[in-house]
Amino acid sequence: MSAPQKIIDLVNDFKENKHEYINPDIFDEENTKVKFLNPFFEELGWNVRNEGLSARFREVVFEDSIKIGNKTKAPDYSFRLGGERIFFVEAKKPSRDIAKDKEHAFQVRRYGWSAKLPLCILTDFEELAVYDTTIKPDKKHSASIGRIKYYKYTDYIEKWDEIYDIFSKEAVLSGKFDNYANNIKHDKKGTTEIDDEFLKEIEQWRLLLARNIALRNKELSKEDLNYAVQLTIDRIIFLRIAEDRGIERYGQLEKLLEKENIYKEFAKICRTADEKYNSGLFHFNPYDKEDFTTDTYTLDLTIDDKVFKDIFKNLYYPNSPYEFSLISTEILGKIYEQFLGKVIRLTESHQAKIEDKPEVKKAGGVYYTPQYIVDYIIENTLGEKIKDLTPNQISKIKVIDPACGSGSFLIRAYQYLLDYHLDYYSQLEKPPKDTIYTAKDGITRLTIREKKRILKNNIYGVDLDTLAVEVTKLSLLLKVLEDQNKDQLESQQKLFHERVLPNLSSNIKNGNSLIESDILEQQDLTMEEIKEIKPFDWEEEYPEIFEEGGFDVVIGNPPYVRQESIKEQKPYYKEHYKTYVGTADLYVYFFEREINILKEKGYFGIICSNKFTKSKYGVKLRSLLLNYDIKNYMDYEGEIIFKDAAVIPLVLTIVKNKNNSNKINVNNSFNLSQSLINEETWKFEKEEIINLNNKIYGKSIVLENIENIEIYRGLTTGLNNAFLIPNEIKEELILEDNINNEIIKPVLRGRDIKKYVYQKNMYMIFTPIGVKINKYPSIKKYLDQFQEKLKKRSDKGNKYWELRKCAYYNNFFEDKLVWAEISPQPSFVLDTEKQLLVNSAYLLNSKNDDYPLNYLLVLLNSNITSWIFKRLSPHILAQRLRFTKQYVGKIPILLTTEENKKELINLSKELQKLYSNFKNTKTPNERKLIQKQIDLTDHKINELIYQLYDLTDDEIKIIEENI
Repeated sequence: MSAPQKIIDLVNDFKENKHEYINPDIFDEENTKVKFLNPFFEELGWNVRNEGLSARFREVVFEDSIKIGNKTKAPDYSFRLGGERIFFVEAKKPSRDIAKDKEHAFQVRRYGWSAKLPLCILTDFEELAVYDTTIKPDKKHSASIGRIKYYKYTDYIEKWDEIYDIFSKEAVLSGKFDNYANNIKHDKKGTTEIDDEFLKEIEQWRLLLARNIALRNKELSKEDLNYAVQLTIDRIIFLRIAEDRGIERYGQLEKLLEKENIYKEFAKICRTADEKYNSGLFHFNPYDKEDFTTDTYTLDLTIDDKVFKDIFKNLYYPNSPYEFSLISTEILGKIYEQFLGKVIRLTESHQAKIEDKPEVKKAGGVYYTPQYIVDYIIENTLGEKIKDLTPNQISKIKVIDPACGSGSFLIRAYQYLLDYHLDYYSQLEKPPKDTIYTAKDGITRLTIREKKRILKNNIYGVDLDTLAVEVTKLSLLLKVLEDQNKDQLESQQKLFHERVLPNLSSNIKNGNSLIESDILEQQDLTMEEIKEIKPFDWEEEYPEIFEEGGFDVVIGNPPYVRQESIKEQKPYYKEHYKTYVGTADLYVYFFEREINILKEKGYFGIICSNKFTKSKYGVKLRSLLLNYDIKNYMDYEGEIIFKDAAVIPLVLTIVKNKNNSNKINVNNSFNLSQSLINEETWKFEKEEIINLNNKIYGKSIVLENIENIEIYRGLTTGLNNAFLIPNEIKEELILEDNINNEIIKPVLRGRDIKKYVYQKNMYMIFTPIGVKINKYPSIKKYLDQFQEKLKKRSDKGNKYWELRKCAYYNNFFEDKLVWAEISPQPSFVLDTEKQLLVNSAYLLNSKNDDYPLNYLLVLLNSNITSWIFKRLSPHILAQRLRFTKQYVGKIPILLTTEENKKELINLSKELQKLYSNFKNTKTPNERKLIQKQIDLTDHKINELIYQLYDLTDDEIKIIEENI
């Protein structure tokens, strides 16, 4: 597209009158915005004046500029869609040198990086520079670092298409902006996000504080130390963010560096904050004798000045890369989620050490729920619950996250409520007093009093981690202060005669959501064990809520803790939870708890592992959930949601209500009648697929239900590298002593097994129970040498002269079906050579004449089994399937006449012979001809099986398009 006439006129105007526009005494920044930049971005499709838009959905926000000396502390433009920031524009007057001024470049990069935006613009209209703001800014960088586009005003006409395809509203909506930003990011080296950098920063603070506090305050316990360090970090972050937002006096922490006994002076600021904010973050004066949340000791600690000098010196411009006013509570929550994965412990000499929490170490890390998933859950739970309600009605709605962590779900739920209330009041001709106001910038906002009311009325959370509770409070309090400045807060304080922030100790609480105090009556626990368990009595902690029947909305991402890690608590779970199964993960019990604390017709939304939908331990949970209306089912199988995690997540939203005609929204693609779902086959698929599945199973018997059929895993040797040997070593050992032939047997690994065929290339030193290795001296010598090599690599070498005990050795020496545990498709083969297997493969023996191995083989390798199995087994990396006994046992086996069985068996034998010929044929032409015969025979087998199942053309199409 050619440049619009308006752009041509702007360029010509600037060219003709440039001498005036570059004169700083005549033309300033505000004139530049009004005369040139506003119309420039209007031509890019942006509603710069926000005409006809609600406050929530403004496309362009002119940030409140906070003057600190001669520095402006906020970007001039924030371009948004759906309330989310897309990019910033920092404006300058044309007399400034955009191309060379590194301070201007540092400023805009700092804004974009702190807000976690990929691209930002610096412009005075005469010049326009685009910066990649994923690169950490540094005051020493030249103006060219991170700059990926640079235009003079004379370029705008010729390069309008290029600018439009990146920064227009249309480009953002179509995904072109994101594609461009992602490609730039991947091409750049050294990109680093604020999450990672600020996490490193506060982890260093924790280390400095922990070591020094432990050194100078020997009386502190581990719990006291963790709490003191966490609160100190939270207070620093809160006060520093408040400074950049103009709520606190800028530079007050930096000024402490000029004083002696810095922590004592810092404590004075904290005491003043207590009087001003009334939050649990600064809470040193108890309201009554029963107030357990009062901080009675942290301000009296001894902390050396050097610690605070190391922390405070990098908190301010130009040393700091962070613009704290732009670090959102959502970004902060993500950072803290990782931060809380570590804990401080004390050595016997009272030295502080930082280490991973045991549960985090076992889980392989901390996994933060992406914001779009959190928003989806909020929209389909809280959003549905408050739809069309008035603020007065909403004040009775109680939202809880029973495992709130750093508060990500509660922050977004609170933001949703704030947006709803602002929209509601803004549409009223006469909104209620003290609810909204219009600020100096002309933007309508909720009063801080109304924001406090909503927070205290509606938002609740519980977490086992004391420090997580404090972080959640911090994040919510910072959310209250968003869009506020010092003048607004002080005027509202004077008007309402109350402190700025609410105390959240009655909303956000510390405790074990799953275990109540009755455990103290049932188990003899030490005080240390009680402190670790932290029993939590729901009805005592929230009596008014349970008098009304419970919570209205329950949301969250419960912890994934494997059953091995909770064995001490199993007796309690067994007695108290209907969903108890000894092999269940902890999140199963969170499901049940969350349903139980939910009010009738309340909404429940959760993200968790999808394992319970297919596993045996999930049957009871699936049965429980089917008592209620499942509204949304989102399975993220095949998508990477949690990087480096094996968990495949599932999102469920449920209403605590039973409607027999309920329809489930599945993956936002189709609706499914809940009546088609049962606890045994939890398959959320289109009705025609469920009907096809039922039709196949209706004409079959499940493999594990057939008598005299046994499935076993291959041998677990304890060390495959020792016992598995290639042919050349086998030959050497037999040549050395022929007796060795007795205990060297052919063996198959999973990788050796393909469909209808296997490859023999490995052998196993096979020493059954009771056979002494001394009988075979040359093999013992070989294993001894191996043992020595192992010791050189590690001190943990063990003796392994016998295979691990196995009760089914004899089954290996029979005809059997064998298959690999991990494979993208069914790959079963008949082994008549009586080979051993290692534990990456499985075997099946049949002593049932009605189900001979060749009959089972042809069915197990069929298209129908492939289709069925993709629905039975959880996927793992690269779309491979896990062919374990648990899932193979569920495969349907066709019930048919003996005549049909014989026909299939003959085809099976024919196909096996063809595969064998193919394997032994070397010339390309012959292999090509045999492959054609294989394909033809395979097709004939599948056609016959389709016919015997009486499948229609449409049903066959479903199978063949999904294998």
